[in-house]
Amino acid sequence: MRRLYQKIYLTIIASLVLVVLTVGALWRFTAENSMATHGLEMAGELVASALPAATATREAQRAAIDRLGSRLGADVALFDPGRELIASAGRPLPSPPPRARPGWFRGAWSVQLPDGRWFVVRAPLRHRAPLFGLLLLLGSIALAVAVGAYPVVRGLTRRLERLQTGVETFGAGNLDTRVEVEGRDEVAQVAEAFNHSAVRIQDLVNAHRLLLANASHELRTPLSRLRLGIELYQQTRDTKYKEQIERDIVELDALVDEILLSSRLNANPALQTAEDVDLLAIAAEECVRMEGCSLDGTPAIVRGEARLLRRIVRNLLENAQRHGAPPVRIKLRCAEARAVLDVIDAGPGIPDAERERVFAPFHRLGRDGTGTGLGLSLVRQIARLHGGDATVAQQPPTSSCFRVTLPAKAG
Repeated sequence: MRRLYQKIYLTIIASLVLVVLTVGALWRFTAENSMATHGLEMAGELVASALPAATATREAQRAAIDRLGSRLGADVALFDPGRELIASAGRPLPSPPPRARPGWFRGAWSVQLPDGRWFVVRAPLRHRAPLFGLLLLLGSIALAVAVGAYPVVRGLTRRLERLQTGVETFGAGNLDTRVEVEGRDEVAQVAEAFNHSAVRIQDLVNAHRLLLANASHELRTPLSRLRLGIELYQQTRDTKYKEQIERDIVELDALVDEILLSSRLNANPALQTAEDVDLLAIAAEECVRMEGCSLDGTPAIVRGEARLLRRIVRNLLENAQRHGAPPVRIKLRCAEARAVLDVIDAGPGIPDAERERVFAPFHRLGRDGTGTGLGLSLVRQIARLHGGDATVAQQPPTSSCFRVTLPAKAG
């Protein structure tokens, strides 16, 4: 049996059958417990008070049995201590077996009177509650529960089957597959989690496809220049071609490094380590590396990964050096539990239409052909990974300003 709904449904049926059998067994075998025995003893006392003494004549005892049977509307019989029939009314009744105890036997109740006689009574069919009737009642209840449980169980497993179909379709390559979220139970939570995962996987695959397509295009340019430079250097042995080869190798290495970093951040958008980082110290170290750069700021402690935070500052400075104009300034301040890092240069500025597009991967402003086109994209990725963001700030037309905001610890 491989269908889940069949397993669940048969488990319910088996449980109901077990309940019926258990109740029947308890009904059958607990009639002789202390409470039932005490009740039968009381019944014996009452019956004895309604019958003549054991020393009375048989005719008197028969007359009393006839009256009692008529009043009870049942089959009754009276036996002596040796189980010999004294008198009966109605249909014949079995005599209590040897060594019998008061209780239920062969469809009738037996009561031993204080003087040793046995009184046996069998209620008419309309008043009986035999074991069969009890089992029939319990069986009817079990059948009703089984009929009512089937649509519930089948509805649950049908949702699981639809979820399975969605997973198989998604696994076959249809990344647009989503499953319908029904209800608010655990199955609905699994369906919702699948949809969220499917969206994340689809975005990740699309990002990798775009990254691969753009990377393959971007790699051709330095590789072509490198191949041409090697050929020219082999022919002329001119040192300027050697220098160009070295620059192309550096550019190719930087491109591969940024492609790998961007791919890692897309695949695993979480910090590998988290520590308190002095953003002002990092900005000072990177500013010293660049000629003509000045720093003005206050200390700011940011929780994050130092290597990635350093990449933010370095990429912004390299972008200003490549596409802007000196002087380049770094300003760092804290405002409302946020560290605000501005990198300002005296370049022509960023047009309004380009202020978002410059953060797109492999986008180059003005298509000047310099740089990898991933620097600013990585700045925004890293900033958002740390709970912040990167934007182009409003500046006078004669300068450009890239602003990074990050959560800062209170000083």
